[in-house]
Parts: sequence; C-alpha cells; structure tokens
Amino acid sequence: MVASANGRVGIMRAVEVLRRGGSALDAVEAGVREVEANPDDHTVGYGGLPNLLGVVELDAAVMDGRTLATGAVGAVKGFAHPVSIARRVMEELPHVFLVGEGAERFAREVGFAPTELLTEEARQVWLRMLREEGQVEDPSRLPYLEKMRQYVGWAMDPEKASPGTVNFLALDRAGNLAAATSTSGWAWKYPGRLGDSPVVGAGLYADNRYGAAACTGRGEMTIRACTAYSLVRYLREGLTLEEAGRRAMEELGHLVDRYFSTVSVVAMDRWGNHMAFSNRSGATYVFMTEDMETYQERERVYVPVTRGRSL
Repeated sequence: MVASANGRVGIMRAVEVLRRGGSALDAVEAGVREVEANPDDHTVGYGGLPNLLGVVELDAAVMDGRTLATGAVGAVKGFAHPVSIARRVMEELPHVFLVGEGAERFAREVGFAPTELLTEEARQVWLRMLREEGQVEDPSRLPYLEKMRQYVGWAMDPEKASPGTVNFLALDRAGNLAAATSTSGWAWKYPGRLGDSPVVGAGLYADNRYGAAACTGRGEMTIRACTAYSLVRYLREGLTLEEAGRRAMEELGHLVDRYFSTVSVVAMDRWGNHMAFSNRSGATYVFMTEDMETYQERERVYVPVTRGRSL
C-alpha cells in the first residue's frame, strides 16, 4: 500500500482490508474514506477549504487495474465521501464521470446521506484570506461581481492557495492493482473548477500489466501532460520505476504556464515496488505492507523540474 503523506491517516485501515483478503479496490477506497472524514486535512473531504464563493466542492476517482474500469465525480457539494460515490458510478452506471448536480442526484439515489462540508475553521480561513490577501471587503458580494474571474489569478498563487489531494495505490494478494484519489481542489478556486484528481490518465492510472500512479499538486499541469498515464506508459516501454517517474516529471518542463508550481506523484509497478517523485525537495510519501506493524514515511525522489519556457 502506497499513499501521499496525508494518507497516513487511512493507511492502517487500508492495509487491514488487504490482510482480510480484500481487493486492492476495497483497500484504496477504505484508506481514502478515512482521509475524507478528517477535519484537520483542509485539502480533502469534510473540512476542505472552499472555492471563491465559500462552497466546498469535492472531486474523486477510482480505477481498477485488472479491468481498467473507472469511476469519477467532480464538483460535488454536500457529500463527504466522493471516493465511494465514484466507485458506485463505476459499478452501477454505463458512464465514467458525473459532475455537479448529476453526481449529487446519483449520490442520493444510491443512499449517500447529505452533510455540511464547510467547517467553521475552514470558513474563517476563507474569510480571512479573502479580506487580507484578496482585498475583498465584503465576500458576500462576490457572486454578483461581473468580473469575479479577476480574483482567480490571486487564488492560484501557490504561496496563498492550498493545493492538495490524497492518493492511494494498492496491490492485493491476487496481484491486482488499484488507485484512488480525492480532493477539495485548489483553495479559493473559481466555482466549478476540476483539477486532475477525477481525470483518469491525469490524476490517476492503474493497469495490472505495468503499474499504477497518482498525482497531487497543481492539476492543470498534470491534465495537460497526462502525468499518471505517462508514468505507466514508460513502465510499459520497459523503463525502471525510477526512470519512468523521472521521465513523467520531466515532461512537465515543456509546459508554458504562468502558474507553474508543485507536482508530486506516487507510483508502483506490477510487482509492488514503489517510489514517489516531486519537483519540490523534501516531499514525502507513506507505504506499508501486510507484515509491517505500522507505515513508514520516505522522501520522494526530487526531480528539479521548472517551467520549460517563459510566456
């Protein structure tokens, strides 16, 4: 079991699923749900930081490496476990991706209970950032501005915003891989923004024949570079796990992007070997096997990728 550093909250639960003989898909869902329920994590689920209007919107996806089946939801409001909604999309619909009101209707249909996602702590952070950093004296007026988009540039400043996602990858006893992601997205985003987390190939990818990968950081970058699929593709071509991860990260350097910032990836090959990569030094990830008493935290491979060209 491999997870982004914030996955330490759920990795013990996920490994317990594997110990009981559960599937990789069951394990990654269980691990992610623990993080989604953690109010101290302001980048995922309940307690996540809101969009510009003060509304929490959640994205999530799952992928089964055995069948390449996927399910994803985006811009979901009022439901605390989008990863489980995504799995039900995969299992009960002929579709892959539901967003907004459609995803919320489906969640109600299959029995998920609505809940308030915005905690008072997150609300106060939103108000303070808008007033002090965004120079918005009255946040209640934002919905009525003709040019609310003018605030997006400030909101996408990586020094002020809070990007984050939880990633889980698992290999079960049957040799099946699975991946799952969940996020509340970039804090103060424009309403309706989707990052890479629910986008198969960008935020996650799993294929039993080669390996699995999942991303966190600025999703607009990994969407454009198809980073998760790119890493798995390099494994398919015969590169080692480290070579594949470095190549996938280096491709980000070709992006022309005025908001170029941090991207991190966790990866596993079909035999369960794992590594993680980041263009930020000192970033870490966690991993655990069935025979370990607790998880270990390890530093990601630092790949010093910077923007390829100036605008």
